[in-house]
Formats: sequence, C-alpha cells, structure tokens
Amino acid sequence: MTEDPEEGMLSWDESVFRDEHVFEIDYVPETFDHRETQLENLKYALRPAVRGSRPLNTMVRGPPGTGKTTAVLKLFGELTGQPGVRTVRVNCQLDSTRYAVFSRVFENVFDYEPPSSGISFKKLFGQITDRLVDDDEVLVVALDDVNYLFYENEASDTLYSLLRAHEGSAGVRIGVIVVSSDLSLDIMEELDGRVQSVFRPEEVYFPVYDADEIVDILGERVDRGFHDGVIGPQELDRVAELTAESGDLRVGIDLLRRAGLNAEMRASRTISVDDVETAYDKSKYVHLSRCLRELTESERALVETIAEHDGEQAGTVYEAFHESTDLGYTRYTEIVNKLDQLGVIEADYADVEGRGRSRSLTLSYDADAVLDRL
Repeated sequence: MTEDPEEGMLSWDESVFRDEHVFEIDYVPETFDHRETQLENLKYALRPAVRGSRPLNTMVRGPPGTGKTTAVLKLFGELTGQPGVRTVRVNCQLDSTRYAVFSRVFENVFDYEPPSSGISFKKLFGQITDRLVDDDEVLVVALDDVNYLFYENEASDTLYSLLRAHEGSAGVRIGVIVVSSDLSLDIMEELDGRVQSVFRPEEVYFPVYDADEIVDILGERVDRGFHDGVIGPQELDRVAELTAESGDLRVGIDLLRRAGLNAEMRASRTISVDDVETAYDKSKYVHLSRCLRELTESERALVETIAEHDGEQAGTVYEAFHESTDLGYTRYTEIVNKLDQLGVIEADYADVEGRGRSRSLTLSYDADAVLDRL
C-alpha cells in the first residue's frame, strides 16, 4: 500500500486553528489559573463598590506579561452586571495626559466622545461628576500602564483629580486601580505630596509565572485554540521554554499563533519544532512592537535616529534629531528618558575625555529589528 502524499496536508479551506482569537493578546480566558490570590485581593478592594461605597484604591504591580490586565478585565467583566457600579479601563499608553484620561472616562459614562476641542478640563470633569451623582453610580477607574502618565509628568494631576473629586462634588464615589509593569518606578515616591496624603492603596503583586504554570496556561490556550493533535508535547515544551526565557507570557501566546500560521504556510496539519523556532524570531519582539506602536511621531523619529547612530554620544544624536524634527533639547531629553524607562534604549553615562560625563544612547534591541517595526 503506497502512502498518500496528500495525507497530513491542509486543503485550501482548512485551518489548524479551532479559534484563532484565543491567541490574541486581548483575549480574556474563561479560567484564569495561578492568580487566585491576586484575584481575591482585588475583589476585596472592589467589594465596597457593590454595596454603594467607594472602593479601596489599589496598586497592581508586576513584570510585563504576568496577568495584571487580564485580572482587571476579568473582574470588571463580573462587575458589569452589578447595578450602581461603572468600570472604566484606560490604556495610558494611548491616553497619557490627564485630559485624555478623563476624555476616556467621559466616553464611557455618556456613550459618546467629548468634543475634540472647545471644552475645558473643568467643564469635562464637572459633567462626569454630575452624571455619576445623578445616576447614583460608583466609578472604578483602572489606569493601565500608569507608568506612561509618569513619563509625561501627568500622573499626580490625574490621580489628584480622581481622588479629590468628592471634595468638589458631594456624593461622588471614585476608586482607582493603578497598574504598572515598570518595576523601577517607585509610584508613591514619584507622586506629589498632595496625592500621597490621600492615595493609600492596597498593593497586589503579580510575579513571573514559573515553568509549570507556563505549561498549564499555554496548554489551555492550545486546547481552546487549536484542533486536536496540531501541536505535540515536544513542540509545546519548546514554546514554554522560550516563554520562560523571555519572562513574558505574551511571548508564548504570540509564539503559538505564529507557529500555527507557519504550519499553515506549509499546508501542514501539525506544528513542528522548526515552526516554533522560526516564529520566535518575531515573537521575541512582542514588547518592542507594543512599545513602538504607541509612540508619537517625534518619539518614533528619535528611535530611528538612535538606530542610525547606535552607541554614539547624546549630543551627536541630538544634532541629528534636531535637524530632522526641529525640536528643542528639552523635548529631546524628555523623549530620551521615556525611551530609557520603556526599555527601548539604554542611556548610560560614561566619562568622555575633555568633556566630563556624557550619555551614550544604545538600542536595547537589534537595530534592524527596530527599524523593521518602525
């Protein structure tokens, strides 16, 4: 009996995926394993909102890809059906100013965006608080990736407005969850004294997943996202190994999706180790891609300039950056500090003969990979 050369091959209308959305970064799994303690702590802080009281403020911290956003979204989903409670998650990568944050809150409260111009912050803020009082609702605001507000020096003003809202509008009840992946950022230390005096958050920490936990979580995604038999134990172990090396679960989730696409490219019904290895060349840059995607035009211009002058002194980079953008040194320094805090570049001080100490700017990633993603 001769073997059928088409056996094990996909036809044009077939897929290895049962549900490809399972491998999207914003997918919220039905079961959320290995974060039971963190979920209980968050529920403890949010429980007063269900009773009509102001919830406890909470600070959620942990490295990237450890389940912080998923935990918040899961609990907000459970609160959605509760009368008298309104939840808003603000992505501070996209909305990194006080006005932008409150515009996002306004949009959630009124179900339409505020005017793009012509309305002051005071009026915007007043309309939000008046509606909350009229509707007798408790508002819970999650400032996801709050570190971006710090990078733009907007964190203290934003939190002050949220935390002190009840002083200007009687009956307003607002609780705040701040979520940060920047472990080098001391949130309380960086806030103004006026905010420190009222922001006494519960702290919830999300550690890196260990190897066994990664296998469990990725295995569940495999069961939901792929058809039976698409990926074997050896291939899944390699995905888990690469994920553990990166320390970011999102790398593993993206890696599974790309490996599946690679198998389909070969018209294969199964994923090979080669499919995984090839996919990792792109999946390992998940954090970089996410950071670059949210940068402004001038910030992206500086990344490109640094890529072209990798390792050179900050003064030299500034001259090239100024020539291409016409921006001044103050703004240049602000962007350098932000890119350094994001981990896109490394800004290291070194002694330069005859010039004292100067910073050299170096990409944290391969220059070609950065330029490709720009």
